[in-house]
Amino acid sequence: MSDINIIIFDDYTRRQLLPFTFTRPIAGIRVGILTIRQKWEKYFEQPSCTLSADYLRKKFPLHIGNENLFINGSVLPNAKLVEQINNLKPGQAIVDGKIAIAVRISGKKPPLLHKANGEWEPLVDEHECQQPNTNYVKISYLWEIFSENGQALKADFDLLTQNRQSQPLSNTNTVIGDPQLIFLEEGAKVEGAFLNTTNGPIYVGKHAEIMEGSMIRGPFALCKHSTVKMGAKIYGATTIGPYSKVGGEISNSVIFGYSNKAHDGFLGNSVLGEWCNLGADTNNSNLKNNYSEVSIWDYTQKKYINSGLRFCGLFMGDHSKSGINTMFNTGTIVGICANIFGTGYPLKYIPSFSWGGADKGFITHNLKKALETAIEVYARRGKLFDHTEAELLRDVHKMTKAYRIDNNITRFLKSVSSCA
Repeated sequence: MSDINIIIFDDYTRRQLLPFTFTRPIAGIRVGILTIRQKWEKYFEQPSCTLSADYLRKKFPLHIGNENLFINGSVLPNAKLVEQINNLKPGQAIVDGKIAIAVRISGKKPPLLHKANGEWEPLVDEHECQQPNTNYVKISYLWEIFSENGQALKADFDLLTQNRQSQPLSNTNTVIGDPQLIFLEEGAKVEGAFLNTTNGPIYVGKHAEIMEGSMIRGPFALCKHSTVKMGAKIYGATTIGPYSKVGGEISNSVIFGYSNKAHDGFLGNSVLGEWCNLGADTNNSNLKNNYSEVSIWDYTQKKYINSGLRFCGLFMGDHSKSGINTMFNTGTIVGICANIFGTGYPLKYIPSFSWGGADKGFITHNLKKALETAIEVYARRGKLFDHTEAELLRDVHKMTKAYRIDNNITRFLKSVSSCA
């Protein structure tokens, strides 16, 4: 397929996946070991570009070729689906109801739908459409990032380790289950840990480390240059993205990368974006005391909706932080660049660029200070927070202004909390 330009597009579910898609296309979401984009690129063995909201083009540019294959960024690939896509001819598409999975279009000006909110999708109406010939996974709601993580992690483990040999595992570790389901990449360090593969594999990326006393139950992935600190307790299915540090207790959660939950405290049935930090003894509830299904804030409907889940925790967007001893309720949504601290439970929806907590309420986080913090945390990981990154956060700051009232968010939060 190297002669075909691969374009991964966002479909109608992009807004259902906010706040994570404020700062990335859907394909940038990590579920399993890899992001959705990395999965498709691994199967096709070539890079891709993005068709998404206009403001995201600055960081995720679009390139149109003579032959273009559009792939839905919310769909996870599998071997049978990739084979069917490989067999598409120009003018053909794979469509499942209202879900366009893949479209092959010739020409430098493919027919694209520009929606009122600045988002784009390829038009498929005039194409010869066929049904998918296999079952597939689609990430349409926030909670599916962790609920589908186990299946995706096992699939990625097979994809990444096929016909490869793991680095040797030190005999200081205790293994329960099949040791062949443990794979260590080059430079990985695992000493004095308890590793249980009974329910799924354990993957340790390049130069990642699991410190002594840690107890890990698969399926579990620790991506490159990340660390599990001493005595951590991690239940599957959990993914820790690259350049992250984790400790305490974690269950069925996904951390995209470049984020820290480095201290004691519980994180369960949750998703953290990039550049997040949970202060010591930050805890989230993932089960209501009455065992009823958890509702969460939906950006599309601008109200709380039922997740259908009894176990559902915290969803925290990029660059957000919590102070020590912060407590999050079940199904809490935290936007981009929020800073939460103080006593008590903050309300379940915290808009982007919020500053404060349950006891004293919230004000708007100063944009200039948010950018200064981002510069510092990027530097700590040896990365440059450049003009493109700054413009992206400025754009998000503008588009989320409607959720912050007169620089005092508390009244707005109370007005919507009655629906939770």
